[in-house]
Amino acid sequence: MAFVGRRAGSSICSQLCGSVVNLRMYSSRVDWKQLRPMILKRVKNRSKEYPVKRMIPVAQEVVRAREILTQGVSMLLRAVPVHSCKFCPEVHVGAMAHQMKTCHGFKRMIKDRPHKWGPGGLNNILVPVEAFHLENTCQDEIKHDQRFDFNRVPAVLELCHQAGAEIPDGVLYGRDELYTAGNANNQNFAPFLPDELRLIGQRTLEAWERLRLGVTKLLLVYPSKVCENCSEVHVGISGHKARTCGVFKFEGWRGKHKWKKAGVDDLVPQKIVWHQRPHDLPILVNSGRDYYGHAPAVVELCVQVGARASPKYNCMMKEHGLAPPIQRDEGT
Repeated sequence: MAFVGRRAGSSICSQLCGSVVNLRMYSSRVDWKQLRPMILKRVKNRSKEYPVKRMIPVAQEVVRAREILTQGVSMLLRAVPVHSCKFCPEVHVGAMAHQMKTCHGFKRMIKDRPHKWGPGGLNNILVPVEAFHLENTCQDEIKHDQRFDFNRVPAVLELCHQAGAEIPDGVLYGRDELYTAGNANNQNFAPFLPDELRLIGQRTLEAWERLRLGVTKLLLVYPSKVCENCSEVHVGISGHKARTCGVFKFEGWRGKHKWKKAGVDDLVPQKIVWHQRPHDLPILVNSGRDYYGHAPAVVELCVQVGARASPKYNCMMKEHGLAPPIQRDEGT
């Protein structure tokens, strides 16, 4: 057996040595002056493949769903109050804000502190995400000194624009309507009937699902990037070169972004909030944090007016979960 093993080992070594001897050494010199125009021409011709005709109806449907969603949320804010913490991104949807000690401040320097609530608006429910507006999908990268030469538009609309949807300039650049809708819950409007609120909530919830589904389909065809260290989003083949990331400035990174592939949650954030179940107390307290459920802010807003959420949120919302034991929090 030992003789057979030595013979097999010698044959393998001879084959390897023979393969090394027979290798040819090629020169690594490349004439980049001739190769560069060919690469640039290929990149330029790639833009002719966009937009993909099959994805144009999807992009138009996303634009319509976003419009319905924005209008529906602004109308529901007139009937359902929204509370926003002044020191952290926490949001609560409901008549009475919760009393859980989950505030961590602006820079997360503290924890387990009570929130200081104030009135919320549209931007607390639909978190705005903006990106640079590009003329075409395959244009040159945006340099740091060019960051003020390009307009900032909603990332979803920029994605739909690159997908071939026709978006009016008033919708693409306009912000006055969103600002007016965001302050809708601070004004006194005529109350809606319960049936009207339920229909508005159900229509808004359906628009929310269509929006996320459409963005998911578009991201399979049109590349988008998000920074791993901040929430910056870029819709295009490669991320921009603007040094606006402030996470690692003190480490000498000069504010450069670290790009990765973006998902639907990067362009359409869900903004998770606490879910008020029918068998919970009117005010959510700190001792029941392990029992309460969660839900996206849009879903919670629509559910509170009588809309029926998709079954995929049941696990998150803990609809059939136990109620917390009745007891008073410490310090109350």
